[in-house]
Amino acid sequence: MGVVTLCLFLLLAVVVSGILARILPATLPRPLVQIGLGALIGVFAGVRVELDPELFFLLLVPPLLFLDGWRMPKDELFRDGGAILGLALGLVFLTVLGLGLFIHWLIPAMPVAVAFALAAVVSPTDPIAVSAVAQKVPVPKRMMHILEGESLLNDASGLVCLRFAIAAALSGTFSLGSAATTFAWMALAGVAIGGAITWLVITGKALFARRFGDDSGSNILVSLLIPFGAYLAAEHVHASGVLAAAASGISMTFVSSGATVGAATRIRRRAVWDMLEFTLNGVIFVLLGEQLPGFFSMAQQTALSIGRPSAWWLIIYVAAIVAALAVLRFVWVWVSLHLTVLRAKRLGTANTGSPPRRIIGAMSVAGARGGITLAGALTLPLSMPDGAPFPARDLVILLASGVILTTLVIAAVGLPILLRDLELPSDDGATGQRDRARIVAAKAAIAEIERVQHEIAEEMGNADRSTEIAARIMDQYRERIDSLRGDDEHRWKQEQESWLERRLRLAAVRAERQAVSDLAQQREISLTLADQLGRELDLADARLTRLNV
Repeated sequence: MGVVTLCLFLLLAVVVSGILARILPATLPRPLVQIGLGALIGVFAGVRVELDPELFFLLLVPPLLFLDGWRMPKDELFRDGGAILGLALGLVFLTVLGLGLFIHWLIPAMPVAVAFALAAVVSPTDPIAVSAVAQKVPVPKRMMHILEGESLLNDASGLVCLRFAIAAALSGTFSLGSAATTFAWMALAGVAIGGAITWLVITGKALFARRFGDDSGSNILVSLLIPFGAYLAAEHVHASGVLAAAASGISMTFVSSGATVGAATRIRRRAVWDMLEFTLNGVIFVLLGEQLPGFFSMAQQTALSIGRPSAWWLIIYVAAIVAALAVLRFVWVWVSLHLTVLRAKRLGTANTGSPPRRIIGAMSVAGARGGITLAGALTLPLSMPDGAPFPARDLVILLASGVILTTLVIAAVGLPILLRDLELPSDDGATGQRDRARIVAAKAAIAEIERVQHEIAEEMGNADRSTEIAARIMDQYRERIDSLRGDDEHRWKQEQESWLERRLRLAAVRAERQAVSDLAQQREISLTLADQLGRELDLADARLTRLNV
């Protein structure tokens, strides 16, 4: 009963945080509000959640990574794959190596392996806070796509580095060859398992539905279970469950496009995932805030354990680590963007000179840390193989918590300043694609209306009446008045004509959606645009289907 009450209490806190985030100034993003509310709960409510890192990862991380992978624009992901991989892999490895050495130099009492573990913990970025800030600030779309893609992959690379650092701390040895082999297996096997499970589940469900029928509830439930299945299957074979969950979400875009799913099911599924995303994101940050009072209460004792007389030294350490993270990220982004521009100039595709300085600064400031960092710090073992306490474990947790808070504040304050009044280039290519897609869809709808019109004429033996329906679509309000004022015979004729009209419209809408899907599969329009148009057509399909029932 206590666990249920606690869960309901956390959900209530998430709802309250959403209300407060709208009342408080726009510069204060929702994650900071949720952390503050969680801290108040931890101080005054007497609620203490024993956060199990394995349970945290299993219940909260897979569905969020799955949804990020599913909804992320795939064309942009593949187009900016080099930049994303550079940030998710190259920058993470540079951060672990450079920051690990810096932390050991800064805090000699912390063993080298533990310093590398702390560096691995704070290396993954968290896009949730940046997304919350982006709702108030016009973040360039391409920049946001790169940040989203980076966060999908750097969680896995950072956690893999953490695993190696913990193993080195426990055993006292480290093998670069073994680490490289293990990393390759975890990454490749995780991606393969995630994609395979999505394909098997969606394809099998579609085959079953074609033969025995289907319902929206089971479809939605299957989509909820896929990320957990991918995560558990990958972890069972010692691969990366984090990458498996992200890969399964990316695969959903391609696998589910060919599955037979009704428009109403797609709308309901989207609504369920929206609610789940809001809830899980909120729970993560409320839990993070709830843990902070307990961590900070041991700050003085932790400072004494490393030979420092005051807890203020921990603030200095956090500031130094955040500064080192910012420098490493700024240098990497600066070099990466300049190399990208240089390569584009060589290919003759660049229209401008050097990248805007504010974009480079914004990319550096946007590297906020979040729940993955805290969960990674809590996965440090409590003791060594000989029974001795794990060295500097409390210090790692405290410093990681300080880095989370500081980077969130920097992102909340820095991004609006750097991106204010930034002139964003117009996306003429997207407008042309949208126009082309609508034209092709309209032609497909006209062709389908003509086909269904002839089909209805053969069924009813009245070609003139079915032909007149197209003209009556332009005069809907007049028909509504006539139908309400007319006699029973006239009302029956109006109902029959309305049924014919809905049937023609429904056929046209479904033909439009199929045409848009075909354009996306042929790579003539982007998958992002196809998804946007598909949502509009789903709403029309669901309304017409409901009226026909």
